[in-house]
Amino acid sequence: MLSSPFARAPRLRVPALAWPTLAWLAALCAGAAPAFAQQRPARLEVWDLELGAPAQTLPDEFSAHACGGNGGPPSIPINGFADFRRCRSEAGGLREVYFRYDDELEYWAKAHGLATEIDQYSGTKAYGFPVIVSALLNEAGALAGFRIVSDARDASRRREDAHALRNFLAARFGREGWACLDHPLADGETPVRRSFIKQTCRKAVAGALAMIDTRYLRKPGQEEIDPRSGRETQGQFESSVRFELLARE
Repeated sequence: MLSSPFARAPRLRVPALAWPTLAWLAALCAGAAPAFAQQRPARLEVWDLELGAPAQTLPDEFSAHACGGNGGPPSIPINGFADFRRCRSEAGGLREVYFRYDDELEYWAKAHGLATEIDQYSGTKAYGFPVIVSALLNEAGALAGFRIVSDARDASRRREDAHALRNFLAARFGREGWACLDHPLADGETPVRRSFIKQTCRKAVAGALAMIDTRYLRKPGQEEIDPRSGRETQGQFESSVRFELLARE
């Protein structure tokens, strides 16, 4: 069992005269909290999408709808989920619609000077990691799944840490029961400082199949040390997570 660093910390003793002040502050905060919470705007995320829902009924609080690029940057702008037929079908017959989270909550946090919330709600993120999210619709126009891919374009968090997103996604659906396959390095692929992750995990969850694909390695041509200058390279690695949740037919 890990020992707590606070196990031997002395108990803080508050002078008796301080208690009325603390009680007054507690009452003040209790009265102000509901009013402050009511001012906080709601922000929908990809987890709020219901599998099987018709495209016309999906929430319209998202923005920047476009045809997806298989988890990559968007292509053709469209008017919303209901406009999904303008997007080309993938190999499995699904059509991908890219979207972004509403930025109202970010501006709300800035207006209140909340540094933690500003970082949390700036851009489209999952557990603090910048991501590209998209909905997957079938030919009948129903939501058949969604996709979350770590966004290497966003520099607000160290790109090398992106592979850690898999831990949060796995925990969301329960850490037990995942069937994982570790892939060997292909020709030209090398570890990043003696470690690498090249793994695909799957799990059946409540009428759907979840998949997490994680990569942390150097691709062919990427080096830790520049052979010409002898200096350590910057950004020459792949650190990524690709998550999909698909309804089972």
